[in-house]
This record gives sequence, C-alpha cells and structure tokens, in this order.
Amino acid sequence: MSTSKYSGKLRVRACGLLVDDNKLLLIELKSPITNKWTWLPPGGAVRFGESIEMALRREFKEETGIEISVENRVFINEVIEPPIHAIEFYHLVEKKSGELRLGNDPELSEDEQIIRDVKFFSKEEIKKMNVAPEFIRAKFWTS
Repeated sequence: MSTSKYSGKLRVRACGLLVDDNKLLLIELKSPITNKWTWLPPGGAVRFGESIEMALRREFKEETGIEISVENRVFINEVIEPPIHAIEFYHLVEKKSGELRLGNDPELSEDEQIIRDVKFFSKEEIKKMNVAPEFIRAKFWTS
C-alpha cells in the first residue's frame, strides 16, 4: 500500500481502548509506516468540524461494528516517521451495543482495504504480538 494518502500532512487520530473480561480489543491492519501487519486499537482520523469523541464513535463503529460511549482520555501519542506525522488521542471506551465484526475503512476501495482482523487479547498475548503504539504492551495495563 502506498503511504501517499497519509503522507506529508499532520493527522489527528482518535483511538479507543475497549477492555472486556480483562482483554483489549485490537484490529490488525497493514501499517502505512512499516508496511507490516500490526495490531492496534480501533480508531482513525478526525474530520474537519468533528470532535475527537464524535470521530472515535464513528471510527469504532466502522472498524468493529460496536457502538461505544467515550470515557476518559488516557494517553496521547505522537508518531513522527517521515513521511507520516500523526497525533493520536487514546480514550477508554465502553460498549453500548452492536456485535463484534470485521469492519472496513470507507475511505478506501474494496481492493485497498488495510484492515484484516479484529479480536480481543489478554495482556500476556499482547506482550508477544506486533502492536502499536508500544504503550499498550505494558504501560496501559498499569495505569
């Protein structure tokens, strides 16, 4: 996948941390930074005129099929990996409704999709996985 869609501009991203039965929900996608399959919390770009909370609810529904309520902001992550630059706001979220399913990125065509899986993982499982950002490997579980 070309990184041109994400290159050369600052992106603001809203990301959600949904924990159920002591497991964290992650999506697997093709990273525009490493071009490798990586597990990360659901989320995506904040559109012009959209609040972080609105963006997070929209992105979560698109990627996982789950409707959420947005709770506390717990982490801010800045990614500077030229040509990618993003500021990510991570919030704890609560499930309101919906059934977990593999969603998609409506901004990409069917043959350009970069999301391939969605699952819950325990802290022990996450320690052994290719995840981003790094804080979800250990620091998240102690905060």
